[in-house]
Amino acid sequence: MRNFDFSPLYRSTVGFDRLFNLLDASSRVEQLNNWPPYNIEKMGEDQYRITMAVAGFSPEELTITAQANALVVTGQKKGSEDGAQYLHRGIATRAFKQSFDLADHVRVTGANLQDGLLTIELRREVPEALKPRRIEISAALQGDQPKTIEHARAA
Repeated sequence: MRNFDFSPLYRSTVGFDRLFNLLDASSRVEQLNNWPPYNIEKMGEDQYRITMAVAGFSPEELTITAQANALVVTGQKKGSEDGAQYLHRGIATRAFKQSFDLADHVRVTGANLQDGLLTIELRREVPEALKPRRIEISAALQGDQPKTIEHARAA
């Protein structure tokens, strides 16, 4: 595997540091955290849904934190064992922390826990000022002359 050095690009670009940090982080070999299992669905043009299988966790034991461009879901069992002796334990209740990188202008609109599935609704909301807009082109007619704007003379 090749290693790329992005430091020359940091010197000659402005505002792309997050992109280079993501590229740098993706090139590192890290152990993937695939617990708990989850799905990411695209529900529409600007709507997304993350569904996580969190059987055995109550809403009080789950924490969803949305920061600038990150979504962090953590689960921590609070109750102690009730003295049960398990012959087989197939339902995992171990603590977890799952992070998702969010694109710009994506925000969490809601979360729901039902039947052991945690559903997190996301929506991309681009501000009007950043949306593409059409610029009208005006054409001068043949008989029109450009107007000259004159400044008032100083007295």
